Amino acid sequence: MMGRYIVAVLVYNRYGVLNRVTSMFRRRQFNISTLTVSETESHEYSRITVTFEGSENSKQQLINQLYKLPDVVGIKELDNENSVNLELLLIKVANHPDMRVDIMAAAEAFRARTVDYSKEAIVLQLTDTSRRIDDFINVMRDNEILEICRTGVVSLEKGSSTIRKITNL
Repeated sequence: MMGRYIVAVLVYNRYGVLNRVTSMFRRRQFNISTLTVSETESHEYSRITVTFEGSENSKQQLINQLYKLPDVVGIKELDNENSVNLELLLIKVANHPDMRVDIMAAAEAFRARTVDYSKEAIVLQLTDTSRRIDDFINVMRDNEILEICRTGVVSLEKGSSTIRKITNL
């Protein structure tokens, strides 16, 4: 059975590490749905958050292989029960006078923020779950969407546990 997984990988912040980690996904024939990378609270480490689909067995084999990479410090599987998972969307829609009220009503309903407004276009920002962002995009399809940019999932475990605690750093 295919599942959707979110895995956070704590790595040393070094040249080429992202390539080595994503190559492991490629070799295992996983299609990465979203990928976010950033430096952590320490400049020594980066956090790679990957969303992908596959079987439970294949996912576990992938995690075991990732642990063998010398730059990987820790791995944490995250899900909706044990973590906060959010994504950022920027969406630019045409600012047609006859659609403006509908655009603003949809933005208000989803708590999207207007971050740029011109006579020709409106740029809205929404930070929410991937599902809510998908729903918002579907509502906005009734308008002329000019451009969409999404960050991919960022995720932190709920409570006081951290990815660094499981690795004793």
